[in-house]
Amino acid sequence: MTDDERSALLGLLRESKTYGLVWEDKPEDVEERLRDELPVLVEDKDRALTEAGPDAPNHILIEGDNLEALTTLAYTHAGKIDVIYIDPPYNTGNKDFIYNDSYVDNEDSYRHSKWLSFMSRRLKIAKKLLSDRGVIFISIDDNEAHNLKLLCDDKEIGLFGEQNFITAFIWQSTPGSNTGTDIITTTEYILVYSKNRKECVFDGMLVDEDSFPYSDEHESERGKYALDKMDRRRVGGHYSPSLDFGLEMPDGSVRYPGGGATQSTEGWNYLWSRSKIEWGLKNGFIIFKKGKNGWNVYNKRYSLVDNSGNKVERSIPFRNLITTDICNTAQGTAEITGILGNRLFDFPKPSKLVMRLLSTIIRTKPSACVLDFFAGSGTTLHAVMQLNAEDEGKRTCILCTNNENGICENVTYERNKRVIEGYTKPNGEFVEGLHDNNLRYYRTDFVGRGRTLRNMQRLVNLSTDMLCIKENLYLEKKSMGGVKTHPQIFRYFDDGKKQMLIIYREEYIEEIVGIIEKMDFKNPLKVYVFSPSEDPASELFETVADKVETTALPAAIYNAYKRVLPKPKDKLVGTHGSCVRESVMEPKEYSIEENKELGGLFAAEGGEE
Repeated sequence: MTDDERSALLGLLRESKTYGLVWEDKPEDVEERLRDELPVLVEDKDRALTEAGPDAPNHILIEGDNLEALTTLAYTHAGKIDVIYIDPPYNTGNKDFIYNDSYVDNEDSYRHSKWLSFMSRRLKIAKKLLSDRGVIFISIDDNEAHNLKLLCDDKEIGLFGEQNFITAFIWQSTPGSNTGTDIITTTEYILVYSKNRKECVFDGMLVDEDSFPYSDEHESERGKYALDKMDRRRVGGHYSPSLDFGLEMPDGSVRYPGGGATQSTEGWNYLWSRSKIEWGLKNGFIIFKKGKNGWNVYNKRYSLVDNSGNKVERSIPFRNLITTDICNTAQGTAEITGILGNRLFDFPKPSKLVMRLLSTIIRTKPSACVLDFFAGSGTTLHAVMQLNAEDEGKRTCILCTNNENGICENVTYERNKRVIEGYTKPNGEFVEGLHDNNLRYYRTDFVGRGRTLRNMQRLVNLSTDMLCIKENLYLEKKSMGGVKTHPQIFRYFDDGKKQMLIIYREEYIEEIVGIIEKMDFKNPLKVYVFSPSEDPASELFETVADKVETTALPAAIYNAYKRVLPKPKDKLVGTHGSCVRESVMEPKEYSIEENKELGGLFAAEGGEE
């Protein structure tokens, strides 16, 4: 830079001071690979556990680097994830964190920058996957908790923003510890952020009927109730002037919060707004009682069981303190040892911890989708299946992990396989399986990023498994409308509730449309069409426009990936100073025998299979 340029830049920096976290971005091998190649998911059908049938939840395990896996989910699940729980490396300096195939230790002067670079890339995509009401839980300890909080608070770089911070759970993970010298450390944290705080609604913790003393009074429809005072002294920032007003008593006098006749007692207010109290009076939820010191205002809190014996759910807010009696690290170790027979994974989180976290947001959402892209031993899927077993829910879970030291195959998969099928503990006790669950196993594969026709066709051919994940539709038929399918031309999926058609060869669209014309569908048929452009040959589907919903591939995948992938490396070709981006449209070639086989495709096959 020239002196003038340097001076101008320094002046700009001085004028643009901002508050926030600054670190040196460190290149990551996997990110550099994604500049040249696009990830896809390919199913290992030998590992599929699908005996629960098409109506059971389909859980997904992805083996591969989680940055690659998150990229594929940016196409299949953008805006569809309800909850993310992750337990990333804590970056303790004790070689618990690997960056570019090397352990990061205390001697690495860029230890924190590497961790922040690593986390920021993944959290940016994670935010795009969350629904508007979605929430992310991130386990962490003292080593990076402060950096993680500042990172997630930074909305300008595409993360959640301080306004979407919910709380930090404090987990007393162990009653004692060998960490710390002067002061023993027994806690960890779970940071909680929402995608959009205004849209996020948390569930309360269910309470038992014996938790409260109820009066002997009864009402014909509502059952027993207890009385709670409607005014409290509010200290700190809890006092609200809008809840400080006078109420007319049965004798015509006026009562203010705290019992005042002309004004409230200092620091007191009602717990309900004026409009809600008016609603409570109208509907019999508010009563007045006169005592020695004047009138009191109460609201009725009803029993968990009505007069007919029907259970009525009542809940109270969760607290952000989780103590060892609720769950602890020893339980996590005992849990995985009991399932796998030995300790194959260090410091696994107990399923009770994850269940408690998930219960704060999806207890009343029986079809929620949960993601864990630092899957480790697979605790999160175990927790989701346990929640489903408790309330007959259909929640689904997606796990992502690499296969370093065989962890994905031998720990994550094997653990949840046994949880589904049932297993025997080392002491001989048999644990019945959570049978009403399916599990599918995928690995990441890659296609060249250059938009040549050959790459585009290969991307579409390899994206079939991703389309099944996207549509949650896995039951493939060997024929469609009485015509046999062909894997090089079109494939058809139908589970009785919805249907999907994938067309790999444009020149056969007209014949396929003829098949669709003879068929009836309750809902529009999802049709994915190979097309070098953004247009899914719409004009060819005009006669069945009311029956189909068409999407051009691979354009839809490219567009989804473009929002999360690093910029590609330009490959420039040319001579004499002129150059162009390399994007050669290569035609696909078929052998004579293959063309003969394809030419006889549309002979009727005599019925659906």
